[in-house]
Amino acid sequence: MKRLTGLDAAFLSLETSTNHMHVMAVVVLDPTELEGGFTASTLKRLIRSRIDKLPQFRRRVVAVPFGINQPLWVEDPGFDLDFHIRQVAVPRPGRTKEVAQLVGEIAGWQLDRDRPLWQMWVVEGLEHDRVAIIAKVHHSVLDGASGVEMLAQLVDLEPIPVPDAIAPGYWEPDRVPGDLEAFAASVISLVRRPMRVAKALANLGESLLRLGTRLRNETVQTGVPFSAPRLAWNSAITPHRKVAFVTMSLDDARKIKDVCGATINDVILAVLSGAFRRYLEARDELPDRPLVAVVPTSVRSSMDSEAGNRVSAMFTQLATDLSDPLDRLHAVQATMTGAKQVHEDIGGNTLEQWAELASPALLASGMGLYRQLRLVERHPPIMNAIVSNVPGPQFPIYFGGARMVSIFTMGPVFDGVGLNVTVISYEGKLHVGFMACRETVPELWRLAEEVPTAMQDLLKAVT
Repeated sequence: MKRLTGLDAAFLSLETSTNHMHVMAVVVLDPTELEGGFTASTLKRLIRSRIDKLPQFRRRVVAVPFGINQPLWVEDPGFDLDFHIRQVAVPRPGRTKEVAQLVGEIAGWQLDRDRPLWQMWVVEGLEHDRVAIIAKVHHSVLDGASGVEMLAQLVDLEPIPVPDAIAPGYWEPDRVPGDLEAFAASVISLVRRPMRVAKALANLGESLLRLGTRLRNETVQTGVPFSAPRLAWNSAITPHRKVAFVTMSLDDARKIKDVCGATINDVILAVLSGAFRRYLEARDELPDRPLVAVVPTSVRSSMDSEAGNRVSAMFTQLATDLSDPLDRLHAVQATMTGAKQVHEDIGGNTLEQWAELASPALLASGMGLYRQLRLVERHPPIMNAIVSNVPGPQFPIYFGGARMVSIFTMGPVFDGVGLNVTVISYEGKLHVGFMACRETVPELWRLAEEVPTAMQDLLKAVT
């Protein structure tokens, strides 16, 4: 039994019936060399054989009465693997859009808080006799970096089939604490809160002093909250989701990076800037100032063996106001340099520190009031979109003997930010996943299909 960190608990507290705080992944497998194929039974045997390395899969949340402190993770006495893994199919031949439609449907359902916060679906019917795994995990359980670490526990570097007979390891579930016990433990924990508040205030003061000194002495170009132009998806969202996928060449991104002295992340942001510009121009909705994006940043160290969230965030600009692809890349480089400087001055653990101080009840009440008063429509957008870039393996990996062909990941959307773009690299490709509110982001596939075109425009401009 352990208490959630403030940041992990915040993802639970901020969840509503429309703001779902789970992350999604789609893994496409080629099981043609695997005797008997890959089914839900195969995935169950695989997870059962390795679940001792995945303790998060057996933990459920126990809330503290009145939300006065972060909830508890408890080893679930009623853990039932059959509940978490299902088998479905798409009509043959299941192409990318049919799979994405199923993912969007699944993304619109909240996870059951009375069980461990994850589920997986094995999907049959894909073209070329392939199989997909759709995974849904609550953001309180993992972030992008810990998600890749969790993936590493499930895969092999060789096509090793899962044996049929697996002896279950010894496992002792927790006793679920009663309300009085959980409340009493929380009261004792809260005694230390004044010290944490004093430390957080001191660190914040030092951060603001560093940032103020830099802004006085240097010209810093970066994204600024509440300076974003309003787009259709910067509004209140519904529970319904829409998903789209697209793939680009990692080698093309590397060529651009090497010629321009940029980073892969700079190239991705410049390409997305071009795709957003083309999409908004076609809809006659292109604003005259750049879009603002939040880029989640991992602050996880090599010593962090647990999952959960170790993230911060940077505000940056997407250069949608510039018509030349190379100018867009240079503008993105400049704003990302400024964003990194500001992030360094503020400190990567500032968000974690303040999340520890906010009670779940306060966060949940604030989120409910924010939506009830429709405040999202009464102030300028904080940002236009969330853009994540997660490095993945550049060598083939195998799930229970089936080769992984591709992987797409998608983060959550919420009121005011109805679009999330997540890029993950694998075996020489950049796989881009779009998660959007179904009602507020029209023609999502059109936006996705502009991404490879924007990459080629930038490649031509550079070479």
